[in-house]
Amino acid sequence: MSAEFDQLVAEFQRFEAGIRDADERFAGLAGMRQELTGLRATAASPDGGVTVVTGPGGAVLDVKFTDAALAKGPQALSTALSTALMATLREAVGAAARRQAVIVQEHVGDDGLVEQVLETQAEAFGTSVEELRSKLAEETAPPIAAPEDFSEDRVLRKADAPDPPAAPPASGGSAGDSFLRNLFDEED
Repeated sequence: MSAEFDQLVAEFQRFEAGIRDADERFAGLAGMRQELTGLRATAASPDGGVTVVTGPGGAVLDVKFTDAALAKGPQALSTALSTALMATLREAVGAAARRQAVIVQEHVGDDGLVEQVLETQAEAFGTSVEELRSKLAEETAPPIAAPEDFSEDRVLRKADAPDPPAAPPASGGSAGDSFLRNLFDEED
C-alpha cells in the first residue's frame, strides 16, 4: 500500500510541476505579446532616398521618400525609385521577422527558431546566414544613450532642487541627544 501511495504522490508532483510550467509559459506570453506589439524595424535604401518602417509580422507602417528622391522626375521614379522601394521593403520586413523571431525564442524557448529564420531569409534574399546574423546583432543591440548633461548641476545637488526643509527642533529626548545638540551648538 505504501509503494502505491508513493507512486501516486510522485505522479501528482509531476502533474503539479507541469501545471507550474504551463503557468510560467502563459505568464511569459503576455510579455511576449507586449514586445511584439511594440516591434518596429526601419530600413533605408543605400542612397537614403527611401525609408520603410515595419511592425509585427512585417506589416508596413510607413514609407518615406526624401525630396531628392522625388526630384528625379517621373521616369526615375518609375524605375530606380521603385527598385529602391522594393529592396528597402524587403530589408525592413526581413528585419522585423528576425527581431520577431528573437522575441518569440526568448519567451517560448525554441532554440532553433532564429537560426531557421536566418537560413530561410539567406536563401530567399540570396545572402549568407552570417551576414544576416551580423545584421540581427546590429538590430537587437541596445541603443547607445546620449551622455547625460551635467553642466547645470552643482557638486552636491541639482541646481533647481529646492533646499531641504529645516529639521524641526527636537524636544525632550535622551541625555545623549542633549549632549550631541550641545556639542554641535557650541562654538570653538
